[in-house]
Amino acid sequence: MPEDVNDLIKQRISKLEALKGLGIEPYGRAFANLLSIKELIDQPETKEIIAAGRIMAMRSHGKSVFCDIKDQRDKIQIYLKEDIVGKDKFAIFEKLDIGDIIGVKGELFKTRTGEPTIKVTDFTLLAKSLRPLPEKWHGLKDVETRYRQRYVDLIVNDEVKNIFYMRSKIIGKIREFLDSRGYLEVETPMMHSIPGGAAGKPFKTHHEALDMDLYLRIAPELYLKKLLVGGFEKIYEINRSFRNEGISIKHNPEFTMLEVYTAYSDCAGVMKLTEELVRFTAREVLGKEELEFLGLKIDLTKWEKVSFADLMKKNFDINPDDDTKQWIEKLKKKNVQLKKGVISRTQILNIIADLIEPETKAHPVFVVDIFTELCPLAKTKKDNPLLTDRFELFMGGMEVANAYSELNDPIEQKKRFGEQGGQIDEDFVRALEYGMPPAGGLGIGIDRLVMIFTNSASIRDVILFPQLRAEAE
Repeated sequence: MPEDVNDLIKQRISKLEALKGLGIEPYGRAFANLLSIKELIDQPETKEIIAAGRIMAMRSHGKSVFCDIKDQRDKIQIYLKEDIVGKDKFAIFEKLDIGDIIGVKGELFKTRTGEPTIKVTDFTLLAKSLRPLPEKWHGLKDVETRYRQRYVDLIVNDEVKNIFYMRSKIIGKIREFLDSRGYLEVETPMMHSIPGGAAGKPFKTHHEALDMDLYLRIAPELYLKKLLVGGFEKIYEINRSFRNEGISIKHNPEFTMLEVYTAYSDCAGVMKLTEELVRFTAREVLGKEELEFLGLKIDLTKWEKVSFADLMKKNFDINPDDDTKQWIEKLKKKNVQLKKGVISRTQILNIIADLIEPETKAHPVFVVDIFTELCPLAKTKKDNPLLTDRFELFMGGMEVANAYSELNDPIEQKKRFGEQGGQIDEDFVRALEYGMPPAGGLGIGIDRLVMIFTNSASIRDVILFPQLRAEAE
């Protein structure tokens, strides 16, 4: 910590002790009956009001002081004068600092320049700030500090706070859209005895009372489809999922997903639902159907389909009916290096699928015709069992959604689980044996969707507390 910051902290602690010596409680209690600053500004002049906020600026003029206080969204100027609040009270105020949180009572008026201002008749210290805000030491010095000290980032950067208001509004509008169409919001377990529902490495934990290993969910899919078996026909979950994998501008180990399941629908029905959901949310949140993301304008009135099988053929000359040896030989010709120990077709596909992204376009792109080996939970296409009835949605060159016609054949499902080489979820297979209606399933990465809607370059910009390496000593 910079030495000048340590000095400032010591000065503030001295003021704290001085306030205590005057009988002032530096960490106050409830301050009720206050209005938001936005509500205050709409009040008629001279009306007595109560407000609270953090001191963001102070301008002293001898026996009077002008300050800016800020609540969660707005700020307002306050004016204190010694002959109004009294000599003793004014002396207390002189021991306050930028960053302190106060409650004030007074009258609202406008200055000669028309600025709404509170003429303070009384004030209460609600929280003494011992650390100076970043402006005192030349701002937050790097991006990681902003993420690590998000609470400070939110205090000093209104544009950051606005991203999270936007995130909340986006999620609220998604709920509104689905609720209005008769979908039921549900909650499913976050700890699973068998990790499943998606490809990914899980976080492992141990339950002491049951003496059993459990896994933080990588996806809620299998539990949601059990609810389809149970008779719920239109359900969704906005869920936290976890994958014990790398961190990047597109990946955080803890992330938020929307999963939607519609009985008696299919991939085509879900594709229509996805477009309508995204367009509705854009209109409601942004008031338009054109987004700007990292310099690219995305037109939500135009949607395109692109074939994954065609991209594989074009980029690597790979066909779904080639044998594994042919795949490896063709990849070597294209200078794609496979990790040592990679032997299964699914492993190979998972590695190269990340290299197959559609050309970034100024509109959303549905990638269809995905190899069956990448989709153990999806139905195959009627005319080609080597491809699945599935899509991945790309916006601004980034994958934001995944959907398919759900596999509801228990015999085929068990066979696919076996081919994947992992542990078979026998309870899920048993559920399918009771009969699951044909259905379309959809997963949308909420964090990535918010990135696009808020024109944010990194997933860390849209997660309040992203995962970081341990702080250096």
